[in-house]
Amino acid sequence: MDKSKHIGLVAGDKWLEPYEDAIRGRHDHALWKAAQLTGGSGRLSDFADGHLYYGLHKTADGWIFREWAPNATDMYIIGDKSGWEEKPLYKCHKVPGTGNWELKLPKDAMAHKDLWKLSIHWPGGSGERIPAWCRRVVQDESTKIFSAQVWDKSYKWKHKHFHADKDPLLIYECHIGMAGDAEKVSTYDEFRKNVLPRVKRDGYNCIQVMAIQEHPYYGSFGYHVSSFFAPSSRFGTPEELKKLIDTAHGMGIAVIMDIVHSHAAKNEVEGLGCFAGDPNQYFYPGDRHEHPAWDSLCFDYGKDDVLHFLLSNCKYWLEEFHFDGFRFDGVTSMLYYSHGLGEDFNGYGDYFNGHQDDNAICYLMLANKLIHEVNPAAITIAEDVSGMPGLASPLEDGGYGFDYRLAMNIPDYWIKTIKEKKDEDWHPSSILWELTNRRKGEKTISYAESHDQALVGDKTIIFRLIDADMYWHFRTDDQSGPVTRGIALHKMIRLVTASTMNGGYLNFMGNEFGHPEWIDFPREGNGWSYKYARRQWHLVDDPLLCYHWLGDFDRSMLDILKSISAIEDLPVIEIWHDDGDQVLCYMRGSLVFVFNFSPVHSFADYGFLVPEGSYHVLLNSDAKAFGGNGFADDSIIHQTQHDPLYADTGKGWMKLYIPARSAVVLKKE
Repeated sequence: MDKSKHIGLVAGDKWLEPYEDAIRGRHDHALWKAAQLTGGSGRLSDFADGHLYYGLHKTADGWIFREWAPNATDMYIIGDKSGWEEKPLYKCHKVPGTGNWELKLPKDAMAHKDLWKLSIHWPGGSGERIPAWCRRVVQDESTKIFSAQVWDKSYKWKHKHFHADKDPLLIYECHIGMAGDAEKVSTYDEFRKNVLPRVKRDGYNCIQVMAIQEHPYYGSFGYHVSSFFAPSSRFGTPEELKKLIDTAHGMGIAVIMDIVHSHAAKNEVEGLGCFAGDPNQYFYPGDRHEHPAWDSLCFDYGKDDVLHFLLSNCKYWLEEFHFDGFRFDGVTSMLYYSHGLGEDFNGYGDYFNGHQDDNAICYLMLANKLIHEVNPAAITIAEDVSGMPGLASPLEDGGYGFDYRLAMNIPDYWIKTIKEKKDEDWHPSSILWELTNRRKGEKTISYAESHDQALVGDKTIIFRLIDADMYWHFRTDDQSGPVTRGIALHKMIRLVTASTMNGGYLNFMGNEFGHPEWIDFPREGNGWSYKYARRQWHLVDDPLLCYHWLGDFDRSMLDILKSISAIEDLPVIEIWHDDGDQVLCYMRGSLVFVFNFSPVHSFADYGFLVPEGSYHVLLNSDAKAFGGNGFADDSIIHQTQHDPLYADTGKGWMKLYIPARSAVVLKKE
C-alpha cells in the first residue's frame, strides 16, 4: 500500500485524517492476522473449515469425532448406544501436541437420531457437555434436558446458484417460531408454506431470519446462543430449514440470518460456558468475561482457536444451508471495551481513543473477508448504534467490509418524535435531515421499526399512534379520530423512510399492516402463554378491518420503489420544505415525493419547482383504497407551468392539491 497517499476511507473524509494511523493500523493488523492464520496464502476460506474437521462425521467405515478441549484430562461419548455410561469403546484419545481429542467408531456404534453427549474430566472435576461443534441439539419435552442428536440425512438442492436481488434490498425481518396464527411454536415448514408466499406477494426480496442458532431459552429471541452450528430444532429438522431456503430462492427471495458472534449463553451443560472445566476456553478472562447488561459471555477474539471457531461458523451457514449472508448482531458491543454502554460518541475521537477492542475489530474484518471469499454476492449487515466510521466501507479502503449498516438512528427518531412532539411540531426539515444523515460511501438499511420496537416494554409505531382504539375502532366502518390519524401517519412514516434509503429497507413481519399489541414470549410472568408470541395474519386478510389498507399501501409503495432502477443509488434532491406549512418535497430520478404533515391544513395549488414536463400520480396515501378520504383526483395529469424567471433551469411550477396528513408520489412522463 502506498502510504504517501491517504487510505480510501480517509481520502473520502478529510475529518478522519488525524486518525489515519489508527485506521491503517487496524487494516494492516487484519491483513497480518489473515496471513498468519492461512500460512501466508491469505485465503481465509481454506482456513475456516473447522466444521469439516471437528464434530461428528460419518466415514466410509464408520464414524469419526473430534473436539477442541485443551483443559480436558479424559473424554467419553455417552448416549443411547452406551447406556449413558462411560465405556471403553467410546473413550476419546488426545491428539499429541494439540488440544484436540479424537475418537473413531465402527458403523454400528452410532445411528441416526441417537441422543448423545460428552462426559469430560478435567483437573478437579468432571461434567456432561454438548459438543461445541454439534450440528443438531434437541430438547426432551418432559425433562427439558438438551442432548446432541446424531443426524444422518442429506438434502438435494433445487436452486444451487442463487444470486440475491439488491436493487434495492427489501428485507422482511422474521422469526420462524412466532410466524403463525396459532398459539404455539411455528415450524420451518409452516413458514415455508404460509409466510413465504406473503413475503413474495408483498414485494420483499429478502428475509432476515432470527433465532436460527440453537438457544436454550426460547424467550431470548435467539440472542443467547448455546450451540452455534445447530439450527434450532424447536422449529423442525435441518432439511426442513434447507427446503425453506431453497423454496425462497426459487421465489427470488434471498435469505440472511441473524448471526450472534457478539456473545454467548452462560449455560455450561448446553453451551460453551465452562467447556472442559475452563470458563475461559472461548471467552475473555477477568473483568471482560461477562457482558454486564446481557447476562452472557464475551468471546476472546484474540485467540486463534476462537477465530477458527467463529470464522468456520460463518462458512458453515453459507455452504451447508445456502444462506445468502448475515446480519451481525451486537456489533457495538464487540467494538468497545465498554460494549457501548454509557458512551455518547459525539466526535471522531471517540472511535480512536484506545477504548476499542482491536481483537474484535480484526475479527469483523476477517469475517467480512471470508464471507465474500465464499460468496462474492453475499450480504453482510452490521448492527451498530455507535456510528463507527468505515463499518460499511471496503476492506481495501481501510473499512470493515460490511455491505450495509443498520440506520439505527431512524427508529429512535420516530419514537422520540411520536412520544415527545405534538403533530403541529413535526418539522419536515428535521425529518429529511434525520433520514439522510449518513456517512458518504456507506450504504445503510433504513427502517421505521424492527423487532426491537415490538417487544414488551416498548410499542410499535401503530400502537403508539392509536393505542387502545385499535381494539374498539379498527373496523373500516367505525374509525375514531386516533385511528384515522394513526393510519395516515403510519403510511407517511413508512413512505418517507423507505423512499430516502441509500441501500435497503427493512420491515419486521406484521408491522407493514400495523400488527396490534406487542411481542411477549412464554415466561413465568405470563403463565407461559404464546398469545403474544405469534402473528395474527387473519387481521390483514379481513376486508372489514383497517389492517388491509396498511398492507395494501406497503405493497404499492414497494412496487413503485422497485420500478426505478437502482433507486437507492440516486440522489435525494430536496425541492422544497416549509416547517410552518409542514410540507416536504424531494425527487429521486423521475419520481417526486410530496408530504403534507400538517394535521389540519390542506393546501390547494401548492407550487413546487420541478423539471418541466407532465407528471402523473403513482401513489396517494389519501386514496380511499388505502383508508384515506380520496380528496384529490389522482387521474389528473399535472403539467408544469413555465416561469420566465427559471427559463434557464429547465424547471417549471407543478401545482398540487395536498390534503392534510397525506403523501403523494408522482412520476415524470
